[in-house]
Amino acid sequence: MPRKRKPYPDVGELVVATVTEVFDKGAYVALDEYGGRKGYVPLSEVSSSWFHNIRDFLRERQKVVLKVIKVNPAKGHVDLSLRRASSVEKERKMFEWKRAQRAETLLSFAAKKLGKTLDEAYDEAGWKLEDKYGEIYAGLEEAVRHGLDALLNAGLSKEWADAILEIAKEHIEIPLVKVSGMLELRSTHPKGVLHIKQSLLEALKLAKDKGYNVRIYLAGAPHYGIEVVAEDYKKAEAVMKEVAETALKSFKSLGGHGSFIHKR
Repeated sequence: MPRKRKPYPDVGELVVATVTEVFDKGAYVALDEYGGRKGYVPLSEVSSSWFHNIRDFLRERQKVVLKVIKVNPAKGHVDLSLRRASSVEKERKMFEWKRAQRAETLLSFAAKKLGKTLDEAYDEAGWKLEDKYGEIYAGLEEAVRHGLDALLNAGLSKEWADAILEIAKEHIEIPLVKVSGMLELRSTHPKGVLHIKQSLLEALKLAKDKGYNVRIYLAGAPHYGIEVVAEDYKKAEAVMKEVAETALKSFKSLGGHGSFIHKR
């Protein structure tokens, strides 16, 4: 089960918990990320509106997202609230929780490959990825995108990096997005067609040299389409702009004129 390094959550933190006992005055839960540590949800923190039965909101064995409102490590008490966690916060926390679950599964695969324990996987690899990339799964995604260096730069040993990279590539598929646009290139020069070809080839060379996934095609003269595939829209649009500007700059230097229309 996904875990945290610290023994107790912080006030204001969102946690994933499993309801263990429900009664008239509130409910007890087990904090899944904190080794099953017990927490308590007072009746007043169940809902902001009046309700007839607490079990309309909390039931035994239910998985819930709660907000921490009080922590007393000396007594081992953690008070939690259901009503103070917004729907957006709950959705985001469950998304993070599921990513943490997948990350732990992949760490366990790598540990088994090396003859190590899951605890060793966290200590020697997982926490280092979290420190470097904010979360373990994000570090695994970076490994898929950028290879071994993404793991070595986080401080993993070559042994762990090799094992984790192999597992990550096998189980993680990075989602891609595609953006497209249209270049309009016109020239009255006798060699205008050659100039267009030269400018587009220069843009494609830039894309190849930088490792961009770019396609340029004839959409019907004087229009030339550009398609960019990348990991997210922000990067795709930046690549699109760079490629289009390279083609236009080259073409204008040869006496032509043109424009670019972006479309997603």
